[in-house]
Amino acid sequence: MCRFALYLGSPIRVSSLITEPSNSIIHQSFHSYERKEPLNGDGFGLAWYVPELTDQPALFKDVCPAWNNVNLLQLARVTRTPCLLAHVRAASPGLSVSQLNCHPFTRGPFAFMHNGTVGGFRTISRKLKSGLSDDAYHWIQGSTDSELIFAIFLDQYTGNTTENSLERIVGALTKTIAHVESVRRDAGVEESSQLNLAVTDGRCAVVSRFISREPDKANSLYVHVGGRYECEGGICQMRPASAGNQAVIVASEPLSKDPGWQPVAANHLVIVDEDLHVEQRPIQP
Repeated sequence: MCRFALYLGSPIRVSSLITEPSNSIIHQSFHSYERKEPLNGDGFGLAWYVPELTDQPALFKDVCPAWNNVNLLQLARVTRTPCLLAHVRAASPGLSVSQLNCHPFTRGPFAFMHNGTVGGFRTISRKLKSGLSDDAYHWIQGSTDSELIFAIFLDQYTGNTTENSLERIVGALTKTIAHVESVRRDAGVEESSQLNLAVTDGRCAVVSRFISREPDKANSLYVHVGGRYECEGGICQMRPASAGNQAVIVASEPLSKDPGWQPVAANHLVIVDEDLHVEQRPIQP
């Protein structure tokens, strides 16, 4: 299992999520509050967007623990972005700790990350791979269930050209979850999947909180909506929304103690459109 956070809004410093909040992503790398095992030290990653330069995200990730990376601290201090994904990894049993397996994963305009596991992954991974297009199959570099899920998503997105971009992302992510679950059930795997998935194109985003059964055991996920998430004097809080000043954070755990963090219902999507309107929609795979 892992911890992650996604931000969309007016540009902020990366440190506003990574280092400054009381429960920052770096803090969650060594002492997360909502996991039985609080350590997430098997690597980290950032993906962020600079839309005035390119529609493709920048990527920085490493296999060392987030709390022990000086480059991360320096980059976070001086980098500003309107869209940021941050992830700290706790490797699933049997999966290697390598840079290729660190999240987020990126391709084209998309950035993607995952908290959870595919139930019975070793049993069904070959079947999942067999359904990929040649392009998606050859793109995979690592060995995680997460990167494979992203490859399935990319195929699902490419296969649908009839809807607007946001609904294509929603449809592709929903179909990805449905496909993984169908293969798991057909293989007779009883182990549940935990699929907290986050994907963005830098303008809009979709994040899932999904578990195969027993919704009360789904991995935690929260959403925070307002004007701007600011950190000043060691205190981080979401300012009230105003015209041209809006922000959304979706995170595994609240980053700070300010009010407004709302839990996402199990087996729901959080959908953030280009105007930063937020909708929660049931997942019906």
